[in-house]
Amino acid sequence: MMMPSACSIASKKAKGDGTTVPNWLELPREITANILQRLPTVQIVTSACLVCPQWWNICKDPLMWRTIHMAGFDYFTCSFRELAKICQYAIERSCGHLIDIQIEYFGSDDILECIAQSASNLRCMQLVECFQISDKGFIDAVRKLPKLEEVRISLCDLSSNSLEALGRSCPLLKVLQYARPLYVSSIGKEDHLALAISETMSKLCYLDIQRTSITNIGLLAILDGCPLLEYLDIDECFHLKNLSNNLRKRCIEQIKDLRLPNPNNYGEYDHIEIACKRAHRKSVTILTNLCSNSYGSLKMNRKYQN
Repeated sequence: MMMPSACSIASKKAKGDGTTVPNWLELPREITANILQRLPTVQIVTSACLVCPQWWNICKDPLMWRTIHMAGFDYFTCSFRELAKICQYAIERSCGHLIDIQIEYFGSDDILECIAQSASNLRCMQLVECFQISDKGFIDAVRKLPKLEEVRISLCDLSSNSLEALGRSCPLLKVLQYARPLYVSSIGKEDHLALAISETMSKLCYLDIQRTSITNIGLLAILDGCPLLEYLDIDECFHLKNLSNNLRKRCIEQIKDLRLPNPNNYGEYDHIEIACKRAHRKSVTILTNLCSNSYGSLKMNRKYQN
């Protein structure tokens, strides 16, 4: 005998109360799928698919997993290990249909390997503060993801070697956001990043490299090597705060949507202060991950943070 679903039970209770509530099971399958796809990936895997057999079958459809967004969680209630398992489950469920993925904090070489093996049609990838991803892991993955068109890397410890491999492996790349942790780049010059971009990403239309340490030489290389560029953000690039008139003029003439550094935003030690804040945030993230399997430790951390 089949057990009644949560949806039908809720509908019956509503009728008993004299209120009118639609039975979700009566919705067409495609509408239900459209609604479920709007839920966060974690909720689909841990909750929605368990509501009733119909929703379970819908969630088994690989097309349900064309987009996987896993960011903005309360990391005191869900460990990195749990998030990684959920993410890998969703990637494998996609059966090659995954085209857009966003991962925050818990990304690792293992997850990138899973993406490379199961999502060769991936178009968009966003990695935010994924300190467990190495250059080797990233390079090995992007070599198997030639259809990437948009990549956003925010505050990950990835070097110019990763950018060069990305450009050489993904000829369709049009959008790149790259924000390296300032405690890594510090106040040194990073024109090797600009050269990696200019020499391998000639089809770029959108480039956001704010807060990197490129100089006039690197900026000029990008302008020469990326003729299709329409959007360029170089705000908070410490070494570009005093652009020459000629270079500034060329940027304005060549780029339709331009974000230039604002010299008024730079104090003598602003870059050091920002770097310290980033380093502190990384430390908190790592400590949270290490303590995530101990409820008592997590509770104590939350108490002291408040």
